Amino acid sequence: MRNNLYNIKASAEIRDMDSVGRKVAVYLAKFDNIDSDNDMITKGAFTKSIQERGPQSAGNRKIAFLRHHNWEMQIGKFLELNEDENGLFAVGELGTSTQGEDAFRDYEDGIIREHSIGFQYIADKTKWIPDSSVEAGGYFSVNEVKLYEGSAVTFGANEMTNVVGVIKGEQKHARIERITNELNICLKALVNGKGTDERLHEMEMKIKYLNSELITLASADPIMIQSVKSEPFNEPFNWSNVINNLNF
Repeated sequence: MRNNLYNIKASAEIRDMDSVGRKVAVYLAKFDNIDSDNDMITKGAFTKSIQERGPQSAGNRKIAFLRHHNWEMQIGKFLELNEDENGLFAVGELGTSTQGEDAFRDYEDGIIREHSIGFQYIADKTKWIPDSSVEAGGYFSVNEVKLYEGSAVTFGANEMTNVVGVIKGEQKHARIERITNELNICLKALVNGKGTDERLHEMEMKIKYLNSELITLASADPIMIQSVKSEPFNEPFNWSNVINNLNF
């Protein structure tokens, strides 16, 4: 059973770069291969997200082009998102902000080599397929996800899995405390409701990411987190359940 929190999955392929137009062509995800999470994403998994929040959609909450899954680091915008036989193909245009310029130089210098998606599994669209030829005895066929963003990353590993293996003891407690404090700040800002819809949406997405990282860290041992209630992220999300557990 796949959780419906904010998840990350990597892809390594960069197809092309246009330095004059500040555009990059990449694959954000690949189809029909079993990855390290025992997932096989199938063609069509991103269709609904592209229709609802893709570059040509009518919605104002577009799928974002980020750096390191950080919702405060939007480095540009996607001009094109579509599925072909290989995977989720994207053309992104890098912005002229400091963050966009830094990403542009990192693409040119070959520092950015990989990409990753931030998404949510959909329970009834994910199915376990028994297969004796696979080491785990089978794999998850992922037929639809809710895509939030595509990120340029230095290394396309699942960052939320890695933090559990690397951070232990007091370091881990300190990281949990830092994430909890950051969540409290973000939630207060969201409750205040100041700023544009786009700012509040970015804040909501950051909260989802931080909460998923916090839950992943906490699940490695019986540390009890009091500040944030670990609710799955379904829509509409009931923020009152979270806010009632905060000490403002």
